[in-house]
Amino acid sequence: MRVRNLGILAHVDAGKTTVTERFLYLTGATHKRGEVHDGTTVTDFDPQERDRGITIFAAAVSCDWAGHRVNLIDTPGHVDFSDEVERSLRVLDGAVAVFDAVAGVEPQSETVWRQADRHGVPRIAFVNKLDRAGADLDTAVASIRDRLGTVPLAVQLPVGREDGFTGVVDLVAMRAYVWADGADTYTERPVPEDLRDEARHRRRRLEETVAELHPGALEEFCGEDALSGETLASALRDLTLSGDAVVVLCGSAYRNRGIEPLLDAVVAYLPAPSDMPPVRGEVPADPTAPFTALAFKVNATATGRLTYLRVYAGTLRKGDTVLDTTAGRTERISRILRVQADRATEVDEARAGDIVAVVGPKSARAGATLCAPGAPVVLEPPTTADPVVSVALEARRSSDTGRLATALARLSEEDPSLVVRSDPETGQTVLSGLGELHLEVAVEKLRRDRGLEVTVGRPRVAYRETVAKGVSGLLHRHVKQDGGAGQFAHVVIDLEPTEGDEEFVFASTVTGGRVPQEYVRAVEAGCRDALVEGPLGGHPVTGVRVTLTDGATHPKDSSEMAFRTAGRFALREALRASVMTLLEPVAEVTVTVPAESVGAVLGDLAARRGRVTDQATRSGTAVVGATVPLAELFGYAHRLRGRTQGRGTFTTRPAGYAPAPAGQAG
Repeated sequence: MRVRNLGILAHVDAGKTTVTERFLYLTGATHKRGEVHDGTTVTDFDPQERDRGITIFAAAVSCDWAGHRVNLIDTPGHVDFSDEVERSLRVLDGAVAVFDAVAGVEPQSETVWRQADRHGVPRIAFVNKLDRAGADLDTAVASIRDRLGTVPLAVQLPVGREDGFTGVVDLVAMRAYVWADGADTYTERPVPEDLRDEARHRRRRLEETVAELHPGALEEFCGEDALSGETLASALRDLTLSGDAVVVLCGSAYRNRGIEPLLDAVVAYLPAPSDMPPVRGEVPADPTAPFTALAFKVNATATGRLTYLRVYAGTLRKGDTVLDTTAGRTERISRILRVQADRATEVDEARAGDIVAVVGPKSARAGATLCAPGAPVVLEPPTTADPVVSVALEARRSSDTGRLATALARLSEEDPSLVVRSDPETGQTVLSGLGELHLEVAVEKLRRDRGLEVTVGRPRVAYRETVAKGVSGLLHRHVKQDGGAGQFAHVVIDLEPTEGDEEFVFASTVTGGRVPQEYVRAVEAGCRDALVEGPLGGHPVTGVRVTLTDGATHPKDSSEMAFRTAGRFALREALRASVMTLLEPVAEVTVTVPAESVGAVLGDLAARRGRVTDQATRSGTAVVGATVPLAELFGYAHRLRGRTQGRGTFTTRPAGYAPAPAGQAG
């Protein structure tokens, strides 16, 4: 199958979008090189992306290279939009991870790498920006090995350093590829004389490492004391597909150097849809099988609602009727589009392995399975992260209240990590998301796309409650008689904190059939009901273990409903009787500032209850790692710019929950 479905993954500003733009330009999909700083890129087409200079929404594009169709998704690098990355990784077969040649593995690079690990997505690495001062391929490769826990296999050697970087030596073909200034393509040459010894040494080291990891390569290496180029390339592909190693290439996307070899590596090493194991549900990548696809993104455009699909099996044709097994209804496909970010070309069909957008489905949500009506199947949907920050919203004009509700519903449909609810105490509409920037972008979308003027409250974080010291032997009897059949349930529970990271653990030690198994399950369901609101401030409860130790039933009046009610009230009483702790979300923060500003930055982090975990200085720049409560990071970007004359930057990633100090808002 001559198709490659891949994503571009990286930390913000590592050069993902520039790599994507060069792919499109060199494959002929575009006729002009788009630049992030000029706001002329294909994939960052949203006005907010161009204003902010970052990727916010995953954008799908297609191009052709070496007889292969390359379906590519440019993913966001900012932690607030990691849910976009999660949904994209669910439908991709491979990925190119882009790293900055100066910074190496950065915090969000590590986060998206772990996301790809969870999905089992094979990757190759591209070390970008080799033309920058301080760029070093070996240092970047060492950081990949040390921080990501993988075996990096560098298959290229740079020609020149920093400003003098002009090309690469391909260690597999043992040829040099050199780009002249302003040239779109390279000139192939013999390895430069001054690099021949270094190239031979690195080729030998590459062969030895591959032989250690690949049985077939080891057999040839032991017999011939070397590997042929064909054997080496085949082994590199096998190691990429198995995830036992990652092929590393290098270049400068901005200067258009190293992109063609990277495209060749995508075709050579990353898997085709037919190389991947069947998705859950045992759906083979066969265009003649019954149609099966997963909706991974929904987008409302000026011309209608687009549903993005990864086709896993079968063939979809214009006019087909499909079954949405998630919603339990059929939908008609009126148009099939091959997407180029905000532009699209209509096609007549989509086959197994394709990524397309369709027009027609009115209710399919991200994560829905669409399939042939006669062969229903349900595919595992992408996971959605729990929101950690909330703001209260209100339409400035009372006449816009209905429009605001409709617009928010559409927003949460397009981005499932946005949650809309009504506060039962204040009646306010509350929008929750994954970070301050995530909510800023959502509110700006309401203003720009919907023409709504809204009042936004101060951001609030999502607190949790947990048990510091539990109780044992708490007895609760639920007895109700109001004519007819009554309700009777008697339960005794122990409550204690969990030892690991489990959110909720339920166990039963009841013996002798005193509580039948179906009633034990009902008690567990009741306990889960009680976890929604804790006694400290009505926040969700986490990190608790409940053990049902005893109970009693009535021959006529006991039921699953009675035991569920008993479980709910028993746990509520146990929580009120326990010593409870309020938890607040915390984030790992990496701050990069001029060395002379580090004192002011450390003092500011301490004032924000930050705990410094790491500190290093290189080339006049200080990098500080700290764990900081998320509530203390609101407005931090403005404060950091002020303390560093605009030269400081920072990145964050979620680090779970930690106890909040006494008196913290609840």
